[in-house]
Amino acid sequence: MQTPPPRARRLLLAVDAPSLLHRNHHARAHTDLRDRTGRPAWALHGMLRQILEAIDQFAPDALLFGLDDRTTSMREGLYPGYKAGRAVKDATLVEQLERAASLLDALGFRTVTPPGLEADDVNASAATWASREGWDCVIVTSDRDSFANISAHTRVLRLIDGGISGSPLLDERRLRALYGVDAARYLEFAALRGDASDNLPGVAGIGEKTAPVLLDLMGSMRAVWSDIEHCGGENLVATVDSWCLETGARRMGATLLKRLTAPGARERYDFNISIMAGQTDLELGLTPDVPGSPGLLPLDRVRVSRVVDFLGVGATTDLALRVLTEPPASEG
Repeated sequence: MQTPPPRARRLLLAVDAPSLLHRNHHARAHTDLRDRTGRPAWALHGMLRQILEAIDQFAPDALLFGLDDRTTSMREGLYPGYKAGRAVKDATLVEQLERAASLLDALGFRTVTPPGLEADDVNASAATWASREGWDCVIVTSDRDSFANISAHTRVLRLIDGGISGSPLLDERRLRALYGVDAARYLEFAALRGDASDNLPGVAGIGEKTAPVLLDLMGSMRAVWSDIEHCGGENLVATVDSWCLETGARRMGATLLKRLTAPGARERYDFNISIMAGQTDLELGLTPDVPGSPGLLPLDRVRVSRVVDFLGVGATTDLALRVLTEPPASEG
């Protein structure tokens, strides 16, 4: 592969490890792949293959892996129904989730398991860290919550069934094309819409079609709530109905106001924001100016060979040696 030209900014690849493990468990369980001690390894192997493919594609300078705290959940403490309704995890998946950190740490990557929190919080903190340090960031996940972290210097590779090469890389422009909202307003959009996968209902009557119109016309939910509090929503109704007149849509200003002022609507929105917002100030332990510190590429060749070979797939060991033990693109 031809070496890409040097970049002006270094690149951090932030990986939602549980997301990759879940997807690969369901996609690869039929292989019944085992490591050299006979333990289930298909999800771990699939996760590692996708990581290697992402490194091959993006040539990052450092990697950070977020993991969920599997012993306690701050969000469940606030809302016992959080993620209720999801299927019980298969025992072989649980085992591989619990072994993921040791595999990644053994390779020389940097992993973070924040107490009471999730990989989404690590992603949010990674985007903040990259912005502060003058780096670019690519978040690898299948979770839409990370879309709130998209900015001029942070993109999200949203994993779908096509794998790394077939997954969309979302930036500010593509996010707006998909949802009709700016990245800075995505969290507000999500709080209005709700998230069925996390068992979080949205504001009744305001979904994926109405929320973008509201945010686009009013600028932010802060402006919406302020108008309701100080003017009874008069500006909101007038602005929305004016837009409806211009576009030929049916007038809906009064209906929107009624839904936003319904009992519990503001409380539902505020609660969703508190649950959905990723924590941005986690200590990530990244020390890019210290050679050989965890997470920095390239990794030690002997170490990579020993660790990956334990999974028993020679082709993956060869790929790992190629993409993990050569200097990143920014050093070209």
